[in-house]
Amino acid sequence: MICIVCKNSNTEVFAHFDDKKYWKCRTCKAIYLDKRNYLNSKEEYAHYLTHNNDIEDERYKLFLSKLMNPLIKELKENSTGLDYGCGPGPALAKMLEEKGHKIYIYDPFFFPIHENLSKKYDFICCTETIEHFHDPYKEFHNFNELIINKGVIGLMTNFYTDDNLFEDWYYRKDPTHVVFYCEETFYSLAKIFKWNCEINEKNIVIFKKI
Repeated sequence: MICIVCKNSNTEVFAHFDDKKYWKCRTCKAIYLDKRNYLNSKEEYAHYLTHNNDIEDERYKLFLSKLMNPLIKELKENSTGLDYGCGPGPALAKMLEEKGHKIYIYDPFFFPIHENLSKKYDFICCTETIEHFHDPYKEFHNFNELIINKGVIGLMTNFYTDDNLFEDWYYRKDPTHVVFYCEETFYSLAKIFKWNCEINEKNIVIFKKI
């Protein structure tokens, strides 16, 4: 089995939980679901419709500010960015626009605006999305192509911290979550794509393209 995150072949079966098979990469330490256990696209879309991500919800905006605040510290005024995987309510895009930045959006289910994947950006933000990636390596490679030199990629996802807690972890039990990252995974990605990697906040990663 080739790792879907780093493309290394140094992988092993990690565990079976709830009739699902999980793999783990010994190199980047990512844990990922066997593809035979993925939802189909209709099932995945139906699950996303159950999310309540109201663009005007103050609690939701406070949650998104966990990424926005460290991200904007890295940006020049009037930067141009892409909110990738924005969902049905692109609240972070609106918040960044209110800070003076120009934001494009893309979501494969709700805003499949493919022309926005042919531009170049000063930054990309991606909140609670990378855990849904069926082909993470390809997605991160695309990020590398979309970002300008010295550009910034801001990510937010729940890191797993302990193999022994994985079975009962609520994040694993979301049926649309198929890949799980720890700090070492992100440092491995940074090495692959020649990015600087900063992890100074819980569940937040800031990559900088060298």
